[in-house]
Amino acid sequence: MLVSALNEAALAAGVYPEMALADARAIVPALATLPADPAADAALLARIAAWCGCYTPWTAPEGGDGVWLDVSGCAHLFGGEAVLLRDLLSRLAGFGMTARAALADTPGAAWALSHYGEGGNSRVVPPGGAERALATLPVAALRLGPAAVAGLTRLGLKRIGDLYVLPRAPVTRRFGDEVMRRLGQALGRVAEPVSPSRPPPRFRVRLAFAEPIGLADDIAAALRRLLHRLCEQLDRRQQGCRRLELTLYRVDGSVQGVAVGTAYPARDADHLARLFAERLGHLDPGFGVEAVTLTAPVTEPLSPAQLAAPDAQAIGRKPAAALAPLLDRLGNRLGFDRLVALEPCESHLPEAAARAVPALQRTADGDWRPGAPRPLRLLARPELLETVSPVSAEGPPAAFLWRRVRHRLRAAEGPERIAPEWWRPDPAWTGGARDYWRVEDEAGRRFWLFREAKPRRDGASRWFLHGLFA
Repeated sequence: MLVSALNEAALAAGVYPEMALADARAIVPALATLPADPAADAALLARIAAWCGCYTPWTAPEGGDGVWLDVSGCAHLFGGEAVLLRDLLSRLAGFGMTARAALADTPGAAWALSHYGEGGNSRVVPPGGAERALATLPVAALRLGPAAVAGLTRLGLKRIGDLYVLPRAPVTRRFGDEVMRRLGQALGRVAEPVSPSRPPPRFRVRLAFAEPIGLADDIAAALRRLLHRLCEQLDRRQQGCRRLELTLYRVDGSVQGVAVGTAYPARDADHLARLFAERLGHLDPGFGVEAVTLTAPVTEPLSPAQLAAPDAQAIGRKPAAALAPLLDRLGNRLGFDRLVALEPCESHLPEAAARAVPALQRTADGDWRPGAPRPLRLLARPELLETVSPVSAEGPPAAFLWRRVRHRLRAAEGPERIAPEWWRPDPAWTGGARDYWRVEDEAGRRFWLFREAKPRRDGASRWFLHGLFA
Protein backbone atom coordinates (compact mmCIF):
# COMPACT_ATOMS: atom_id res chain seq x y z
CA MET A 1 0.00 0.00 0.00
CA LEU A 2 1.31 3.40 -1.05
CA VAL A 3 0.68 6.97 0.03
CA SER A 4 -1.28 8.76 -2.69
CA ALA A 5 -1.86 12.16 -1.07
CA LEU A 6 -0.84 13.94 2.12
CA ASN A 7 -1.16 17.25 3.91
CA GLU A 8 1.57 19.76 4.76
CA ALA A 9 2.15 18.35 8.24
CA ALA A 10 2.87 14.87 6.87
CA LEU A 11 5.07 16.34 4.17
CA ALA A 12 7.07 18.28 6.78
CA ALA A 13 7.51 15.07 8.80
CA GLY A 14 9.24 13.35 5.88
CA VAL A 15 6.38 11.49 4.20
CA TYR A 16 6.11 11.87 0.43
CA PRO A 17 3.75 10.59 -2.31
CA GLU A 18 4.24 7.02 -3.58
CA MET A 19 5.98 6.12 -0.30
CA ALA A 20 5.15 2.72 1.17
CA LEU A 21 2.58 3.04 3.95
CA ALA A 22 4.68 0.85 6.27
CA ASP A 23 7.67 3.20 5.84
CA ALA A 24 5.48 6.23 6.44
CA ARG A 25 4.16 4.75 9.70
CA ALA A 26 7.70 3.95 10.77
CA ILE A 27 8.58 7.62 10.37
CA VAL A 28 5.34 8.93 11.91
CA PRO A 29 3.78 6.28 14.18
CA ALA A 30 0.73 8.50 14.87
CA LEU A 31 0.05 8.96 11.15
CA ALA A 32 -3.71 9.12 10.45
CA THR A 33 -4.69 7.46 7.19
CA LEU A 34 -7.82 6.95 5.11
CA PRO A 35 -8.31 4.73 2.05
CA ALA A 36 -8.04 6.61 -1.24
CA ASP A 37 -11.27 7.17 -3.18
CA PRO A 38 -10.41 8.19 -6.77
CA ALA A 39 -14.07 8.38 -7.78
CA ALA A 40 -14.88 10.82 -4.99
CA ASP A 41 -11.77 12.85 -5.83
CA ALA A 42 -12.84 13.09 -9.48
CA ALA A 43 -16.37 14.12 -8.47
CA LEU A 44 -15.00 16.84 -6.18
CA LEU A 45 -12.70 18.10 -8.92
CA ALA A 46 -15.66 18.27 -11.31
CA ARG A 47 -17.63 20.30 -8.75
CA ILE A 48 -14.68 22.68 -8.34
CA ALA A 49 -14.49 23.08 -12.13
CA ALA A 50 -18.21 23.84 -12.24
CA TRP A 51 -17.85 26.41 -9.45
CA CYS A 52 -15.01 28.09 -11.37
CA GLY A 53 -17.65 28.91 -13.96
CA CYS A 54 -18.28 32.11 -11.99
CA TYR A 55 -14.94 33.35 -13.43
CA THR A 56 -15.13 32.01 -16.97
CA PRO A 57 -17.39 29.61 -18.93
CA TRP A 58 -14.30 27.76 -20.20
CA THR A 59 -13.37 25.36 -17.39
CA ALA A 60 -12.37 21.70 -17.30
CA PRO A 61 -10.75 19.28 -14.82
CA GLU A 62 -7.08 18.57 -15.51
CA GLY A 63 -5.53 15.30 -14.40
CA GLY A 64 -6.30 14.33 -10.83
CA ASP A 65 -5.54 17.58 -9.04
CA GLY A 66 -6.09 20.57 -11.32
CA VAL A 67 -8.57 22.66 -13.24
CA TRP A 68 -8.04 24.53 -16.50
CA LEU A 69 -9.50 28.03 -16.74
CA ASP A 70 -9.36 30.02 -19.96
CA VAL A 71 -9.89 33.59 -18.73
CA SER A 72 -9.45 35.30 -22.09
CA GLY A 73 -11.73 38.32 -22.10
CA CYS A 74 -12.82 37.75 -18.48
CA ALA A 75 -9.98 39.11 -16.34
CA HIS A 76 -11.04 42.75 -16.71
CA LEU A 77 -14.34 41.93 -14.99
CA PHE A 78 -12.38 41.27 -11.78
CA GLY A 79 -9.90 44.12 -11.98
CA GLY A 80 -7.11 42.31 -13.80
CA GLU A 81 -5.39 38.95 -13.94
CA ALA A 82 -3.56 39.22 -10.62
CA VAL A 83 -6.74 40.27 -8.81
CA LEU A 84 -8.63 37.37 -10.38
CA LEU A 85 -6.04 34.86 -9.15
CA ARG A 86 -6.02 36.30 -5.64
CA ASP A 87 -9.80 36.21 -5.47
CA LEU A 88 -9.88 32.62 -6.74
CA LEU A 89 -7.31 31.39 -4.23
CA SER A 90 -8.87 33.25 -1.29
CA ARG A 91 -12.26 31.71 -1.97
CA LEU A 92 -10.79 28.22 -2.27
CA ALA A 93 -8.98 28.80 1.02
CA GLY A 94 -12.32 29.73 2.55
CA PHE A 95 -13.60 26.31 1.47
CA GLY A 96 -10.70 24.67 3.34
CA MET A 97 -8.63 23.91 0.23
CA THR A 98 -4.96 24.60 -0.40
CA ALA A 99 -4.34 25.55 -4.00
CA ARG A 100 -1.70 27.02 -6.27
CA ALA A 101 -2.46 28.92 -9.47
CA ALA A 102 -0.58 30.40 -12.39
CA LEU A 103 -1.66 32.39 -15.41
CA ALA A 104 0.30 32.31 -18.67
CA ASP A 105 -0.08 32.44 -22.43
CA THR A 106 -0.11 28.63 -22.78
CA PRO A 107 -1.62 25.78 -20.75
CA GLY A 108 1.80 24.10 -20.50
CA ALA A 109 3.44 27.17 -18.97
CA ALA A 110 0.57 27.69 -16.52
CA TRP A 111 0.74 24.03 -15.44
CA ALA A 112 4.52 24.14 -14.95
CA LEU A 113 4.45 27.31 -12.83
CA SER A 114 1.50 26.15 -10.72
CA HIS A 115 3.19 22.84 -9.90
CA TYR A 116 6.89 23.81 -9.73
CA GLY A 117 7.01 27.59 -9.62
CA GLU A 118 8.48 29.50 -6.68
CA GLY A 119 7.57 32.81 -5.12
CA GLY A 120 4.14 32.20 -3.61
CA ASN A 121 1.05 30.25 -4.49
CA SER A 122 0.15 32.42 -7.51
CA ARG A 123 2.15 33.62 -10.48
CA VAL A 124 1.20 35.77 -13.47
CA VAL A 125 3.47 35.56 -16.51
CA PRO A 126 3.35 38.64 -18.75
CA PRO A 127 2.65 38.09 -22.46
CA GLY A 128 5.68 36.61 -24.18
CA GLY A 129 7.45 35.88 -20.89
CA ALA A 130 6.96 32.11 -20.77
CA GLU A 131 10.47 31.26 -22.00
CA ARG A 132 12.13 33.30 -19.28
CA ALA A 133 9.76 32.14 -16.54
CA LEU A 134 10.26 28.44 -17.31
CA ALA A 135 14.03 28.44 -17.74
CA THR A 136 14.88 27.64 -14.09
CA LEU A 137 12.16 25.02 -13.55
CA PRO A 138 13.01 21.28 -13.56
CA VAL A 139 12.30 19.31 -16.73
CA ALA A 140 9.55 17.42 -14.88
CA ALA A 141 7.52 20.63 -15.12
CA LEU A 142 7.01 19.86 -18.82
CA ARG A 143 4.66 16.99 -17.89
CA LEU A 144 7.14 14.38 -19.12
CA GLY A 145 7.04 10.71 -18.22
CA PRO A 146 9.37 9.30 -15.53
CA ALA A 147 11.60 7.61 -18.12
CA ALA A 148 12.13 10.85 -20.07
CA VAL A 149 12.86 12.82 -16.87
CA ALA A 150 15.38 10.22 -15.68
CA GLY A 151 17.11 10.11 -19.09
CA LEU A 152 17.44 13.88 -19.32
CA THR A 153 18.76 14.06 -15.75
CA ARG A 154 21.46 11.47 -16.49
CA LEU A 155 22.62 13.67 -19.36
CA GLY A 156 22.82 16.71 -17.08
CA LEU A 157 19.73 18.36 -18.56
CA LYS A 158 17.98 19.17 -15.31
CA ARG A 159 16.36 22.53 -16.15
CA ILE A 160 13.95 23.47 -18.90
CA GLY A 161 16.36 26.20 -19.97
CA ASP A 162 18.94 23.52 -20.76
CA LEU A 163 16.70 22.30 -23.57
CA TYR A 164 16.42 25.64 -25.36
CA VAL A 165 19.74 25.33 -27.21
CA LEU A 166 19.50 21.64 -28.09
CA PRO A 167 18.82 20.64 -31.72
CA ARG A 168 15.50 18.92 -32.17
CA ALA A 169 16.59 15.91 -34.24
CA PRO A 170 19.05 14.27 -31.76
CA VAL A 171 16.66 14.73 -28.82
CA THR A 172 13.79 13.23 -30.81
CA ARG A 173 15.89 10.21 -31.85
CA ARG A 174 16.86 9.50 -28.24
CA PHE A 175 13.62 10.30 -26.36
CA GLY A 176 10.93 10.33 -29.03
CA ASP A 177 8.84 13.40 -29.83
CA GLU A 178 7.49 13.82 -26.26
CA VAL A 179 10.23 16.13 -24.96
CA MET A 180 10.25 18.63 -27.83
CA ARG A 181 6.48 18.49 -28.23
CA ARG A 182 5.91 19.37 -24.56
CA LEU A 183 8.55 22.10 -24.75
CA GLY A 184 6.90 23.55 -27.85
CA GLN A 185 3.49 23.49 -26.15
CA ALA A 186 4.80 25.29 -23.08
CA LEU A 187 6.46 28.00 -25.21
CA GLY A 188 3.51 28.41 -27.56
CA ARG A 189 5.21 26.96 -30.62
CA VAL A 190 2.91 23.92 -30.75
CA ALA A 191 -0.83 24.30 -30.32
CA GLU A 192 -2.38 22.64 -27.29
CA PRO A 193 -6.17 23.00 -27.40
CA VAL A 194 -8.05 22.64 -24.13
CA SER A 195 -11.61 21.33 -24.35
CA PRO A 196 -14.00 22.70 -21.72
CA SER A 197 -16.31 20.41 -19.78
CA ARG A 198 -19.23 22.01 -21.63
CA PRO A 199 -19.21 24.00 -24.88
CA PRO A 200 -18.94 27.67 -23.90
CA PRO A 201 -22.13 29.56 -24.78
CA ARG A 202 -22.07 32.40 -27.27
CA PHE A 203 -24.24 34.55 -25.04
CA ARG A 204 -23.52 34.87 -21.33
CA VAL A 205 -24.08 37.56 -18.72
CA ARG A 206 -22.83 37.64 -15.13
CA LEU A 207 -23.78 39.52 -12.00
CA ALA A 208 -21.71 39.52 -8.79
CA PHE A 209 -22.88 40.89 -5.44
CA ALA A 210 -20.97 42.90 -2.87
CA GLU A 211 -22.76 40.90 -0.17
CA PRO A 212 -24.32 37.43 -0.60
CA ILE A 213 -28.06 37.40 -1.29
CA GLY A 214 -30.51 34.75 -0.13
CA LEU A 215 -34.06 36.07 -0.59
CA ALA A 216 -36.20 34.79 -3.44
CA ASP A 217 -37.15 38.36 -4.38
CA ASP A 218 -33.47 39.32 -4.66
CA ILE A 219 -32.77 36.35 -6.94
CA ALA A 220 -35.79 37.24 -9.09
CA ALA A 221 -34.62 40.86 -9.34
CA ALA A 222 -31.13 39.74 -10.37
CA LEU A 223 -32.66 37.43 -12.97
CA ARG A 224 -34.66 40.30 -14.50
CA ARG A 225 -31.51 42.42 -14.80
CA LEU A 226 -29.64 39.58 -16.46
CA LEU A 227 -32.53 38.85 -18.84
CA HIS A 228 -32.62 42.43 -20.09
CA ARG A 229 -28.86 42.45 -20.64
CA LEU A 230 -28.94 39.08 -22.40
CA CYS A 231 -31.88 40.05 -24.62
CA GLU A 232 -29.97 43.17 -25.67
CA GLN A 233 -27.08 40.94 -26.77
CA LEU A 234 -29.45 38.67 -28.66
CA ASP A 235 -31.14 41.63 -30.34
CA ARG A 236 -27.83 43.01 -31.61
CA ARG A 237 -27.04 39.62 -33.18
CA GLN A 238 -30.63 39.05 -34.39
CA GLN A 239 -30.81 35.85 -32.38
CA GLY A 240 -33.49 34.30 -30.22
CA CYS A 241 -32.89 31.83 -27.39
CA ARG A 242 -34.25 28.31 -27.37
CA ARG A 243 -32.75 27.40 -23.99
CA LEU A 244 -31.69 29.49 -21.00
CA GLU A 245 -29.67 28.35 -17.98
CA LEU A 246 -29.53 30.27 -14.69
CA THR A 247 -26.64 29.31 -12.40
CA LEU A 248 -26.22 30.34 -8.76
CA TYR A 249 -22.75 30.26 -7.17
CA ARG A 250 -23.18 29.89 -3.41
CA VAL A 251 -20.72 31.00 -0.76
CA ASP A 252 -20.12 27.39 0.31
CA GLY A 253 -18.63 26.57 -3.10
CA SER A 254 -21.61 24.66 -4.47
CA VAL A 255 -23.47 25.45 -7.66
CA GLN A 256 -27.18 25.34 -8.31
CA GLY A 257 -28.89 25.83 -11.62
CA VAL A 258 -32.22 25.84 -13.36
CA ALA A 259 -33.04 25.85 -17.08
CA VAL A 260 -36.04 26.70 -19.24
CA GLY A 261 -36.71 26.13 -22.92
CA THR A 262 -38.80 27.82 -25.57
CA ALA A 263 -40.80 26.34 -28.41
CA TYR A 264 -39.61 29.00 -30.84
CA PRO A 265 -36.75 31.55 -30.71
CA ALA A 266 -37.55 34.28 -28.20
CA ARG A 267 -35.93 37.37 -26.71
CA ASP A 268 -38.78 38.94 -24.75
CA ALA A 269 -37.36 39.48 -21.24
CA ASP A 270 -40.79 39.64 -19.55
CA HIS A 271 -41.96 36.41 -21.17
CA LEU A 272 -38.73 34.62 -20.28
CA ALA A 273 -39.00 35.86 -16.67
CA ARG A 274 -42.46 34.27 -16.42
CA LEU A 275 -41.01 30.94 -17.57
CA PHE A 276 -38.41 31.10 -14.78
CA ALA A 277 -40.97 32.10 -12.14
CA GLU A 278 -42.16 28.54 -11.53
CA ARG A 279 -38.59 27.22 -11.26
CA LEU A 280 -37.05 29.76 -8.89
CA GLY A 281 -38.91 28.26 -5.93
CA HIS A 282 -36.89 25.05 -6.31
CA LEU A 283 -33.55 26.84 -5.80
CA ASP A 284 -31.89 26.75 -2.40
CA PRO A 285 -29.58 29.76 -1.83
CA GLY A 286 -28.08 28.11 1.26
CA PHE A 287 -25.97 30.59 3.25
CA GLY A 288 -26.06 33.05 0.36
CA VAL A 289 -25.38 33.52 -3.34
CA GLU A 290 -22.33 35.54 -4.34
CA ALA A 291 -22.65 35.45 -8.13
CA VAL A 292 -25.24 34.60 -10.78
CA THR A 293 -24.77 33.80 -14.46
CA LEU A 294 -27.33 33.51 -17.24
CA THR A 295 -26.39 31.73 -20.46
CA ALA A 296 -28.13 30.95 -23.73
CA PRO A 297 -26.49 27.70 -24.92
CA VAL A 298 -29.01 27.20 -27.76
CA THR A 299 -29.99 30.09 -30.02
CA GLU A 300 -31.53 30.49 -33.46
CA PRO A 301 -31.85 33.42 -35.87
CA LEU A 302 -34.76 35.71 -35.06
CA SER A 303 -35.33 38.58 -37.44
CA PRO A 304 -37.36 41.67 -36.49
CA ALA A 305 -41.10 40.97 -36.69
CA GLN A 306 -43.64 43.13 -38.53
CA LEU A 307 -46.46 44.16 -36.21
CA ALA A 308 -49.96 43.81 -37.64
CA ALA A 309 -52.44 46.68 -37.70
CA PRO A 310 -54.91 46.84 -34.76
CA ASP A 311 -57.89 46.12 -37.02
CA ALA A 312 -56.12 43.29 -38.85
CA GLN A 313 -54.14 41.47 -36.22
CA ALA A 314 -54.53 38.13 -37.92
CA ILE A 315 -52.95 39.34 -41.17
CA GLY A 316 -49.42 38.06 -41.53
CA ARG A 317 -49.42 36.44 -38.12
CA LYS A 318 -48.28 32.86 -37.96
CA PRO A 319 -50.35 30.56 -35.75
CA ALA A 320 -47.15 28.94 -34.50
CA ALA A 321 -45.84 32.28 -33.23
CA ALA A 322 -49.18 33.05 -31.61
CA LEU A 323 -49.10 29.78 -29.69
CA ALA A 324 -45.43 30.12 -28.67
CA PRO A 325 -46.10 31.58 -25.16
CA LEU A 326 -48.57 28.80 -24.39
CA LEU A 327 -46.24 26.10 -25.71
CA ASP A 328 -43.38 27.54 -23.65
CA ARG A 329 -45.36 27.36 -20.41
CA LEU A 330 -46.71 23.87 -21.09
CA GLY A 331 -43.35 22.58 -22.28
CA ASN A 332 -41.46 23.80 -19.22
CA ARG A 333 -44.13 22.42 -16.90
CA LEU A 334 -44.82 19.06 -18.57
CA GLY A 335 -41.83 18.56 -20.86
CA PHE A 336 -41.57 19.54 -24.51
CA ASP A 337 -41.45 15.88 -25.55
CA ARG A 338 -45.03 15.50 -24.29
CA LEU A 339 -46.46 18.25 -26.50
CA VAL A 340 -48.01 16.98 -29.72
CA ALA A 341 -50.00 18.62 -32.49
CA LEU A 342 -52.24 17.28 -35.22
CA GLU A 343 -51.32 17.46 -38.88
CA PRO A 344 -53.79 16.74 -41.69
CA CYS A 345 -53.15 13.77 -43.95
CA GLU A 346 -54.28 13.03 -47.48
CA SER A 347 -57.10 10.67 -46.52
CA HIS A 348 -60.88 10.94 -46.11
CA LEU A 349 -60.99 8.13 -43.56
CA PRO A 350 -61.58 9.50 -40.04
CA GLU A 351 -58.81 7.40 -38.49
CA ALA A 352 -56.24 8.45 -41.11
CA ALA A 353 -57.25 12.08 -41.73
CA ALA A 354 -54.80 13.41 -39.11
CA ARG A 355 -51.74 12.26 -37.25
CA ALA A 356 -50.05 13.39 -34.05
CA VAL A 357 -46.53 14.85 -34.38
CA PRO A 358 -44.25 16.61 -31.86
CA ALA A 359 -45.49 20.17 -31.55
CA LEU A 360 -42.01 21.65 -32.01
CA GLN A 361 -41.35 19.64 -35.17
CA ARG A 362 -44.46 20.76 -36.98
CA THR A 363 -43.28 22.73 -39.99
CA ALA A 364 -46.66 23.97 -41.25
CA ASP A 365 -50.26 24.18 -40.20
CA GLY A 366 -51.34 22.00 -43.11
CA ASP A 367 -54.41 22.20 -45.28
CA TRP A 368 -57.47 21.58 -43.11
CA ARG A 369 -60.11 21.52 -45.81
CA PRO A 370 -63.57 22.50 -44.55
CA GLY A 371 -66.08 19.71 -44.80
CA ALA A 372 -68.58 17.82 -42.75
CA PRO A 373 -68.27 18.37 -38.98
CA ARG A 374 -66.05 15.97 -37.15
CA PRO A 375 -66.11 15.09 -33.43
CA LEU A 376 -63.64 16.68 -31.04
CA ARG A 377 -62.71 13.27 -29.66
CA LEU A 378 -62.32 10.27 -31.92
CA LEU A 379 -62.24 6.88 -30.22
CA ALA A 380 -59.21 4.71 -30.91
CA ARG A 381 -61.55 1.89 -31.93
CA PRO A 382 -65.27 2.14 -32.76
CA GLU A 383 -67.31 0.56 -29.95
CA LEU A 384 -70.25 -1.74 -30.69
CA LEU A 385 -73.66 -0.50 -29.48
CA GLU A 386 -76.86 -2.19 -28.40
CA THR A 387 -79.62 -0.42 -30.28
CA VAL A 388 -83.40 -0.13 -30.21
CA SER A 389 -85.20 -0.66 -33.51
CA PRO A 390 -84.96 2.49 -35.66
CA VAL A 391 -88.00 4.47 -36.64
CA SER A 392 -87.29 3.62 -40.26
CA ALA A 393 -84.96 1.24 -41.94
CA GLU A 394 -82.87 4.13 -43.23
CA GLY A 395 -82.77 6.23 -40.07
CA PRO A 396 -80.80 6.07 -36.82
CA PRO A 397 -81.93 4.02 -33.81
CA ALA A 398 -84.42 5.50 -31.36
CA ALA A 399 -82.05 4.71 -28.48
CA PHE A 400 -78.80 2.90 -27.82
CA LEU A 401 -76.92 1.44 -24.87
CA TRP A 402 -73.26 2.47 -24.55
CA ARG A 403 -71.08 1.52 -21.61
CA ARG A 404 -74.15 0.47 -19.59
CA VAL A 405 -75.83 3.85 -20.06
CA ARG A 406 -79.02 4.20 -22.11
CA HIS A 407 -79.31 7.19 -24.45
CA ARG A 408 -82.62 8.18 -26.06
CA LEU A 409 -82.20 10.31 -29.16
CA ARG A 410 -84.11 13.50 -29.84
CA ALA A 411 -82.28 14.74 -32.95
CA ALA A 412 -80.19 13.29 -35.74
CA GLU A 413 -78.44 14.47 -38.89
CA GLY A 414 -77.18 12.27 -41.69
CA PRO A 415 -76.33 9.95 -43.18
CA GLU A 416 -72.79 10.63 -44.50
CA ARG A 417 -71.41 7.64 -46.34
CA ILE A 418 -67.67 6.99 -46.07
CA ALA A 419 -66.19 4.13 -48.06
CA PRO A 420 -62.78 2.50 -47.53
CA GLU A 421 -59.89 3.32 -49.86
CA TRP A 422 -59.60 0.41 -52.24
CA TRP A 423 -56.00 1.30 -53.11
CA ARG A 424 -55.00 1.24 -49.42
CA PRO A 425 -56.53 -1.83 -47.73
CA ASP A 426 -57.34 -1.33 -44.03
CA PRO A 427 -58.15 -4.43 -41.95
CA ALA A 428 -60.29 -2.31 -39.60
CA TRP A 429 -62.81 -1.64 -42.37
CA THR A 430 -64.03 -5.21 -42.70
CA GLY A 431 -67.65 -4.13 -42.94
CA GLY A 432 -67.22 -2.10 -46.12
CA ALA A 433 -68.76 1.37 -46.38
CA ARG A 434 -70.19 3.14 -43.32
CA ASP A 435 -73.16 5.49 -42.90
CA TYR A 436 -72.30 8.11 -40.26
CA TRP A 437 -74.89 10.05 -38.22
CA ARG A 438 -74.52 13.02 -35.88
CA VAL A 439 -77.04 12.45 -33.10
CA GLU A 440 -78.06 14.18 -29.86
CA ASP A 441 -79.69 12.52 -26.88
CA GLU A 442 -82.25 13.97 -24.50
CA ALA A 443 -79.52 15.22 -22.14
CA GLY A 444 -77.89 17.27 -24.91
CA ARG A 445 -74.90 14.98 -25.42
CA ARG A 446 -73.83 14.60 -29.04
CA PHE A 447 -72.36 11.46 -30.57
CA TRP A 448 -70.98 10.28 -33.88
CA LEU A 449 -72.51 6.92 -34.82
CA PHE A 450 -72.18 4.80 -37.91
CA ARG A 451 -73.91 1.77 -39.34
CA GLU A 452 -72.21 -0.77 -41.53
CA ALA A 453 -73.67 -0.35 -44.99
CA LYS A 454 -73.23 -4.04 -45.68
CA PRO A 455 -75.71 -6.01 -43.52
CA ARG A 456 -74.93 -9.35 -41.98
CA ARG A 457 -76.39 -12.66 -43.15
CA ASP A 458 -79.43 -12.23 -40.92
CA GLY A 459 -80.18 -8.90 -42.61
CA ALA A 460 -79.36 -6.73 -39.57
CA SER A 461 -76.73 -4.02 -39.56
CA ARG A 462 -74.47 -3.30 -36.61
CA TRP A 463 -74.17 0.17 -35.09
CA PHE A 464 -70.96 1.63 -33.61
CA LEU A 465 -70.00 4.76 -31.72
CA HIS A 466 -66.91 6.39 -33.20
CA GLY A 467 -66.62 9.85 -31.63
CA LEU A 468 -67.90 12.45 -29.19
CA PHE A 469 -68.72 16.05 -30.04
CA ALA A 470 -68.02 18.90 -27.61
